[in-house]
Amino acid sequence: PIPVFPRVLVSQNMSPSAITSDHVFISDAFDGGNIEHVETILSGDDGTIIINLKIKPDPYTELEKKHHFQYFSFRSLISHPQFPPPSSLTSSSSSPKKQSTKYVIINAGDASYANAWPNTTTCFSRNNDSWRRVLNTQYDASTGHLFWTFEHSFGESVHFSYFPPYSYQDHLELVAKCCDSPSAKVTSLGKTLDGREMDCVITGTGDKTAWVIHRQHPGENMAEYFAEGLLSRLLGLRTNNSLDGLTHKALSQYTFYIVPNMNPDGSVRGHLRTNAAGTNLNREWHPSQITPVADADDGSNTYDAPTLKRSPEVYHVLNAMDKTGVDVFIDVHGDEALPYNFVSGMEGCPNWGPRLRSLQGAFVASYARANGDMQAVFGYEPDEPGKGKLNICSNQIAARFDCLGVTLEMPFKDCASNPDPERGWSGDRAKMLGASSLDAMVYVAPYLRATGDFWTEFKEEDAYICPKDN
Repeated sequence: PIPVFPRVLVSQNMSPSAITSDHVFISDAFDGGNIEHVETILSGDDGTIIINLKIKPDPYTELEKKHHFQYFSFRSLISHPQFPPPSSLTSSSSSPKKQSTKYVIINAGDASYANAWPNTTTCFSRNNDSWRRVLNTQYDASTGHLFWTFEHSFGESVHFSYFPPYSYQDHLELVAKCCDSPSAKVTSLGKTLDGREMDCVITGTGDKTAWVIHRQHPGENMAEYFAEGLLSRLLGLRTNNSLDGLTHKALSQYTFYIVPNMNPDGSVRGHLRTNAAGTNLNREWHPSQITPVADADDGSNTYDAPTLKRSPEVYHVLNAMDKTGVDVFIDVHGDEALPYNFVSGMEGCPNWGPRLRSLQGAFVASYARANGDMQAVFGYEPDEPGKGKLNICSNQIAARFDCLGVTLEMPFKDCASNPDPERGWSGDRAKMLGASSLDAMVYVAPYLRATGDFWTEFKEEDAYICPKDN
């Protein structure tokens, strides 16, 4: 039999304060969702609802010995206090039309990069397509709370996120478009721990080999937007296969191997930095040391990486790189703290010298000329020569193949070099930055394997600039 529920009668003239916790719906039960709804508090006379939330942590990371978390993404719906709701919420109606709601992430102070919260603005969308920023977002360091206030229309579904999501469905649709391109081959380099394919798009006929990988850290959604922009330009995905002159040149110089998402499992699970096993893939490119000794699997202090058990994503991609060789490499990421696009380079590699220094300088300078969202002045303080960690991806590739290999970082925040407070750094701008990377790769192509003092041919404006972090 169908159960019968008691009928609830609600006055037509209820004030906004008549909202109860039963009218608040918070969900992360979707691809890439991450939030825990702790409690809903009905505040005083102004009728504001306070919704306390927690970000769910990634699984424990064996090497780093911590649970990472910072990324959040959830859907919120505030239903009308009257059910069924009135047919019209006009200005003459006595029924409430809006509900002021304060969202508080109460564990923000314990996040992996709590120092990055100041000047962060939460992203929101009413249709999961057009995204804006909640400009009243604030962080209170004394309480460790990140909070913002939003005016909801009743019955309106609003999505909030640390950065606009790039779902696994979006990924599959991008790969499907690449499959339809007459100039591309799509292959799987292997499977993830959850059984997803490690998709790789191959295009170009050149004798130089370029690898571009994206989203080792799954919460850095901007990286896959970057991949979409790069692939769209290379394959003419938005222009009916028509290509501009520089793209034709790039395809004649290079054979491209592009991995749009290095960590699809973590992406679907809503993780910040780890895969399904709790592994930070950007620390899995070479064996490293683990302390104390008792924590190592074999009783030694060697942490073996990559492995099929813990990091098959890296294992398969590195295997493929060893087969093709690498002449230029970009590992695309997002950075929580710095409000800039920048390159983290090879300064700490054992093979750092005039050749790699000049290639890195020319790459960044030409990139900045092609797209003003890239800049050379601000970034991570470089490692001392020979002191870089070779388990980090771009360091390993630069050293392993003696090639130009860099990490490219984009901001979660607004881009300080070209501010747009209403949107902040966005997926669309990440796509454009991805497309512009071709300009930089074309510029340095003739010099990647040049011999002699070729750097004397570069212009003064191509000179390497040592970045600073503030």
